[in-house]
Amino acid sequence: MNEEYHIPVLLSESVDGMNIRPESICVDVTFGGGGHSREILSRLGQKGHLYSFDQDEDAAKNIPEDKRFTFVRSNFRYLKNFLKYYGQGSVDAILADLGVSSHHFDDSERGFSFRFEESDLDMRMNRQSRKNAASVLNGYPEEKLADVFYLYGELRESRQMAAAIARRRSQAPISKISDLLEALAPFVKREKEKKILAQAFQALRIEVNEEMETLREMLQQSLEVLKPGGRLAVITYHSLEDRLVKNFFKTGNFEGKLEKDFFGNTNAPFRLVNNKVIVPDGDEQARNPRSRSAKLRIAEKI
Repeated sequence: MNEEYHIPVLLSESVDGMNIRPESICVDVTFGGGGHSREILSRLGQKGHLYSFDQDEDAAKNIPEDKRFTFVRSNFRYLKNFLKYYGQGSVDAILADLGVSSHHFDDSERGFSFRFEESDLDMRMNRQSRKNAASVLNGYPEEKLADVFYLYGELRESRQMAAAIARRRSQAPISKISDLLEALAPFVKREKEKKILAQAFQALRIEVNEEMETLREMLQQSLEVLKPGGRLAVITYHSLEDRLVKNFFKTGNFEGKLEKDFFGNTNAPFRLVNNKVIVPDGDEQARNPRSRSAKLRIAEKI
């Protein structure tokens, strides 16, 4: 496992929750540094197989040499298509660790962190994608930009921020992180500087990578590809994605509306394996500060 790339969060808890048998066919839709994938492989026998997805070219450097492993360099929104391509109509377990890897935050060229002021505003998980943070900041109408900051960053001054960015870009394109920090400076109080900037950068990252749309698509497809009794384990890091997962696990839809048939029976497609969300213990949070916001939910397809 490449510890420098990414330290896996809730490793044992998430893989335990997948209920892996030696012959299981498993999917890790967020390969990253390969920590979770290696743990899954350690529990598979010779007849088992693991398919791991990642759209980032850097993740390919962490691929293990194992005949039971297939790396899929693609976004997990194409889960069903690629499993069909590889002749897998159904699988036993799926794992998703939705957090951004330490590698991305620490790579100054990727533009994910406000620590690197002279870096380009990029934030693409897939560097072949046309849309990046700069194109969002310079190309989106002011109202749409405000919606991004409000919906994905939960920033109270989203409209004022968008207006400030619009004024700044009318003078010169916003291309560097320092340009964005300059535009946001009036809204960043010193005592809350890191929090507000983290929310703003999170909002842009989610928009650039279409994270909420891809999560919805992956969850819907998981229902189609999981066998009855199959497990889906998802680790979330912010309230927006956690709410989607929670609602989907409980009701099979993203609104959280529990549908009933004529006789009053619920049509929920999953059974919750852990009624109470699983969070990292104190030791893990001390070792890996990134884990502090992590929440693990596990469900079994009925």
